[in-house]
Amino acid sequence: MNGLRRAAAVTIAAVGVIWASLAAPAMAQTTLRLVAHSDLKVLDPIWTTAFITRNHGYMIYDVLFAKDGNGVVKPQMVEKFESSPDKLTWTFTLRSGLEWHDGKPVTAEDCVASIRRWAARDTLGQQMIAAVGDIKVLDAASFRIELKEPFGLLLEALGKPSSNVPFMMPKRVAETDPNKQFDDYTGSGPFMFKKDEWKPGEKLVYLKNPKYKPRAEPPSALSGGKIAKVDRVEWLAIGDPMTAVNALIQGEIDIIEVPPPDLFPMLRADKNVALLGWNPLGSQIIMRMNHLHPPFDNVKARQALMLSIAQEDFLRAQVGDPEIYKVCNAPLVCGSAYEKSYGNLLVKPDLDKARALLKESGYDGKPVVMLHQTDLQSSNQLPAVGKQLLERAGFKVDVQSSDWQTVVSRRARKEAPDKGGWNVFYTTTTTVDSDSPASNSYTSGACDKAWFGWPCDSEMEKLRAAFARETDPEKQKALALAVSDRVMDQASYVVLGQYKAFGAYRKDRIDGWLQSPAAVWWNISKK
Repeated sequence: MNGLRRAAAVTIAAVGVIWASLAAPAMAQTTLRLVAHSDLKVLDPIWTTAFITRNHGYMIYDVLFAKDGNGVVKPQMVEKFESSPDKLTWTFTLRSGLEWHDGKPVTAEDCVASIRRWAARDTLGQQMIAAVGDIKVLDAASFRIELKEPFGLLLEALGKPSSNVPFMMPKRVAETDPNKQFDDYTGSGPFMFKKDEWKPGEKLVYLKNPKYKPRAEPPSALSGGKIAKVDRVEWLAIGDPMTAVNALIQGEIDIIEVPPPDLFPMLRADKNVALLGWNPLGSQIIMRMNHLHPPFDNVKARQALMLSIAQEDFLRAQVGDPEIYKVCNAPLVCGSAYEKSYGNLLVKPDLDKARALLKESGYDGKPVVMLHQTDLQSSNQLPAVGKQLLERAGFKVDVQSSDWQTVVSRRARKEAPDKGGWNVFYTTTTTVDSDSPASNSYTSGACDKAWFGWPCDSEMEKLRAAFARETDPEKQKALALAVSDRVMDQASYVVLGQYKAFGAYRKDRIDGWLQSPAAVWWNISKK
């Protein structure tokens, strides 16, 4: 959709959302107004890996450890920790004065329950908990993790920066079945969620937590002092990008998290607006197939799909600017310590081989259900390209459109595609989520415990477990490259390239937007 078409799409309803927010009470407060990358409907950041839910999590929850701007894991809620000489016993003590939003103290029991719930859902957490013998509460402020075998990534796991993030929650919340969503949003983070002002499809409201005690260190990415410098944060749901850009230029909002690149010239033309590459490490675009149901329960059908893809077609459609995107065939990210690229595969389709493999797979011509998230600016242009490329290889494709939060809920369903399930969907991930077999959720072959798509690959799980246990860097790298080979051999998922995301903000009005793998709103002040 070009700029003129976007301008035509401005609706009275969208403008009404802006003015309704401006007319809201609490005008005496310092209020930060922003347009996030999608609407938010799922609020449990352990149940889903959706980045919008992760960002919500960073507003209201805190973490035991966090990564700074150099990728170093630093204590956050933890005051001190120590390990035994053999690295099998780890003891953690919380900072004093930590409180939940309801005024109750944060305890070691809360943290232990939170770790266990997170570890049941997250792929790195699953590897960690498999190496754990026990997690013991020592007293109100201390707990101990006892490993039954070496696990060199313990602090990396507890300080994981992106989905799923091991957010700490009250014990009563953390004891919720990890496969079910909770409805108690009590955290201990720098902001508090105003559930009574939540209007799905319109806005979310967060208030500064007056009792939050930030660390003394300066903020660096996701670590250090998380200081809420505004009284109120409003996330406005404005689905049309041109409407959002006009609102920013006119001063009705302060930030757009991810405006589409084709509107950058309009943003750069305004002297009061600036662009920020808030995630300097970039993002990776993923095409995921459902391994439970035909045709992609058959490896040859998945391989046929992989061979029908041309990465740059997707990147041109979604990102547009070659200075921002990179054609990259490395499952564990181009530019990472574990990069392994695969020649011209995915740059130019091999349709003859794709068609032959599709025939060998026994594909019966039943339409492939491809999900399309209409309101997500990081991936909403991908399905049209995917449909065209797959149909050239012989697939029939049924693109089904909905908003991103509907896709988030639907992708968790294991039913057959014609019963409300799916065959293919698209997503993006920060490169820090994908540059290691330990953190890369897509590589998991843990069957029902694997990430959406649920590959069942025992060989992959052996490789990932060996990687997590290995302490020799060279041997660890060899295992990581073997994981990449396995991804390509089994067509576990398809990488569609990398790009850098930029946000837009009123530079005449706000200061302090941090560069980080996740968009965070602490440290921002209004002039």
